Amino acid sequence: MAACEKKEKPAGNLLLTGEISGLKKGTLYISKLEDTLLVPIDSIAIDGNSHFESDLNLDSPQMIYLLLDRGVTTSKDNSLMVFAEPGTIDIKTSLQTFFADAKITGSKNHELYEEFRKVNSRFTGEELDITAERLNAYKDKKFFDEKAAMDKMEKITKRKYLYAVNFALNHRDKEIAPYIALSEVAGYAVQSERADASVRYLDTIQKSLTPEVAKSKYGQMLIRLINERKVIAEQQAIQ
Repeated sequence: MAACEKKEKPAGNLLLTGEISGLKKGTLYISKLEDTLLVPIDSIAIDGNSHFESDLNLDSPQMIYLLLDRGVTTSKDNSLMVFAEPGTIDIKTSLQTFFADAKITGSKNHELYEEFRKVNSRFTGEELDITAERLNAYKDKKFFDEKAAMDKMEKITKRKYLYAVNFALNHRDKEIAPYIALSEVAGYAVQSERADASVRYLDTIQKSLTPEVAKSKYGQMLIRLINERKVIAEQQAIQ
């Protein structure tokens, strides 16, 4: 009777496969972000076979987080973000450089995310160059034009911000668009300390989304954020 009543786990809409070369023993944890908390959705014990497989069910294309517990090391290179979507996604990486070596195929959203991250890292590199110049000047007791440096930083920030806006608009038919709006564009208002600094661009992005993307997890989150920002902007205008 018990055997007859046992229910099998329903098949998911995402098959996640991969290999972590060099890994003999450890645990791979897979989580997704709910509100501000990482919620585990699967864990895979690896013992002798570096290949892994997970059958997952996603309500909507979204970022998932892979955390590798090596068991015997304190390495900080143990986490990986994957923009998952229904279908089959394959991950090839290594134990030595879990994040840096990762090759992810099967997700158009993740492909676009990597494209965005590659360009965005150039802006970060320019910011780090300015910081290094400042530190070296102070170290060598040389003059450093702080105002000129701040002006450069501001221009880099604006270029980074506008790149994110244009990227989202150019990929309005993919869930990466509202994700970039939430993770990158929305942050500009926080930096500028004005709630209306990004509302106009966020609203433009949201209205450009295809109906399917607008209904997605990040599409709905974007609508809620815009409504919240509009209320704050109205309050600031009154003050």
